[in-house]
Amino acid sequence: MADFTMPSLGADMDEGTLLEWLVQPGDPVHKGDPVAVVETAKSTIEVECFATGTMAELLVEPGTTVPVGTPLAVIGTPAKDGAGKPGKRTTRRAPKKGGRAEPTPPSPPPPPPVPAAVPATGPHQVHVEAGPLVRHLAEHSGVDLETLRGTGPGGRVTRTDVEKAAAGPPRARVTPLARRLAAELGVDLATVAGTGTDSAVRAADVRRAAPGPAAPRRTDMRPAAEHPAIAPPSDDRATAMRGVIADSMSRANRDIPHYYLSTTVDLAAATEWLHEHNRRSPVGERLLPAALLLKAAALAAREVPELNGHWSEDRFTAGEGVHVGVAVSLRGGGLVVPTLRDADTLALPQLMAALKDMVTRARTGRLRGSEVSDATITVTNLGDQGVEGVFGVIHPPQVALVGFGRVVDRPWAVDGLLGVRPVVTATLSADHRATDGAVGARYLTAVARFLQNPEQL
Repeated sequence: MADFTMPSLGADMDEGTLLEWLVQPGDPVHKGDPVAVVETAKSTIEVECFATGTMAELLVEPGTTVPVGTPLAVIGTPAKDGAGKPGKRTTRRAPKKGGRAEPTPPSPPPPPPVPAAVPATGPHQVHVEAGPLVRHLAEHSGVDLETLRGTGPGGRVTRTDVEKAAAGPPRARVTPLARRLAAELGVDLATVAGTGTDSAVRAADVRRAAPGPAAPRRTDMRPAAEHPAIAPPSDDRATAMRGVIADSMSRANRDIPHYYLSTTVDLAAATEWLHEHNRRSPVGERLLPAALLLKAAALAAREVPELNGHWSEDRFTAGEGVHVGVAVSLRGGGLVVPTLRDADTLALPQLMAALKDMVTRARTGRLRGSEVSDATITVTNLGDQGVEGVFGVIHPPQVALVGFGRVVDRPWAVDGLLGVRPVVTATLSADHRATDGAVGARYLTAVARFLQNPEQL
């Protein structure tokens, strides 16, 4: 038996709200499988399982806010617990809304998983076999499993079955929160017009359709992208996010002795290389300048490891890999910093694809827990916002943050001849406890060298 606990999804996270379970007691789980959806003050994250076994017991109800480290569920090993013989243990029920955890009697053996049923026309009922990830995909895709005929072994519904059904005639999508709210308010979802992505029905749509005074319609906010199963940040959540960011950055400014460096990099060679690469590549494999900047920052971090790691317990610990945190602005306000692991080892097309996927999922609330932790250095790029230089605040426990501005044409002398060249301003914010200006200068010099020799990227 092992406790599955509320994870720490960032140095500034003290608590999280369990929004949704993606598994049920008795379901088999594997290491890396998403098993729950957790909301922090900054984002909505799919949390992965850390072990392989059977989900023996769920300890926390959806909608409950608990501190980091609180047991959320109990995982048993398939050999001992999956056979229906879990050992006796005393568990601690998670508090609701900050209450104290109290011991409960030993939990009974988990019931066997009950498959979803298809209404039968005869005297016997037919059952649909589907794993937790397939059920999760079906819910997100608006597919009713009860209408599907599985093509897997023993009639099991597969991911392909769900995807094919989702590609058929459009079905109304409903977020889990909207579905629960509709049940509470007595609203018929069939009568509700959705305003979310792909006409998904959101909680706000249900409130407006509820009997009684209509809920006020917001007119001061731009439309925000919404994951089909997760509502976008509300005003309250956006305010909370700004508060968390402000608190974290205030502590960083107070506790970290920053020093700042900048350099201007000639991108003529990189731009020419990029144009030639894109001319020869299919549309799906073409690169943006951001990929080159990110790869140069990662390779320079590998070359200057004194800036790649964490400061904790009054000492610096170098990272075991170059895991780059990428600052992503959210459409509703605020930002998140998901992590590209081992970014220095990714080929440019792989890095470009990973970057696009990560930014899309960050803005639609579909990041996983492993993607918002363990960054060893952060990169922020505000070039698309028209900014030419950015001096950021270090995100503890990291010791460095790299910034890139807009690529601009400037008069530039090369071999004594003046011309116009594309250039970019690269900046470094670094922790004086871990390094000094000489190390920082070495890092920015490495960034410039890689960008001026793009064949090395």
